[in-house]
Amino acid sequence: MQKVQFTDWGLIDYQAAWDKQEDLLKQKVDLKMSQRDMAQSEQLLASHDLIFCEHPHVYTLGKSGHMDNLLLDQDELNKAEATFYKINRGGDITYHGPGQLVAYPIFDLEQFFTDIHKYLRYLEEAIIQTIAHYGIQGERYNGYTGVWLDADKPEARKICAMGVRCSRWVTMHGLALNVNPDLSYFKNIVPCGIDDKAVTSISKELGRPVDMEEVKSLLKDNLSKQFDFMIQ
Repeated sequence: MQKVQFTDWGLIDYQAAWDKQEDLLKQKVDLKMSQRDMAQSEQLLASHDLIFCEHPHVYTLGKSGHMDNLLLDQDELNKAEATFYKINRGGDITYHGPGQLVAYPIFDLEQFFTDIHKYLRYLEEAIIQTIAHYGIQGERYNGYTGVWLDADKPEARKICAMGVRCSRWVTMHGLALNVNPDLSYFKNIVPCGIDDKAVTSISKELGRPVDMEEVKSLLKDNLSKQFDFMIQ
């Protein structure tokens, strides 16, 4: 069974979190390269990290995204007290902010399986199991990543967005689950480049605020079950 180091960074600036992810990814890739001709060591087997955090208001645009999907200019961004970054994950534009649980798995997938699509499906399943605790039926939507409610229906709405990067089978970036965010910030973008679908949150679906610490505990447990790892 793989071992994963769990860390909660709390509320952290997006650039600071991105830099820390890049450092962790480089450490893992360097370790792999130094040991590629050697038998797996205990150090290598334990070289996974799972990060939870929240970000101040920020919009991020993935490598395949389009600037037209950001509906604010710089002055409007400043008024919204939000920042903007072009980043190196897949996917289009998304929003992060307080009340949204962001998870960054920095995993060496060669220790699990070498299939990025399977990796995304595992992340989705962990989210589906997490929101099921609240009586919310999450679904996959054919042709889209992430977790949706009422997929394939006119009222389809997204509750969790995903975008990842993988270098030598080491992952970074990850998922963003809407727990108690201010959903009005999504009106400033075309979320994930999809202009005809709504965005929702656990709190909106339930009509009440949700305990973020409880959601963190549930998601951490469901990720460990899905990937069959042990939290350190």
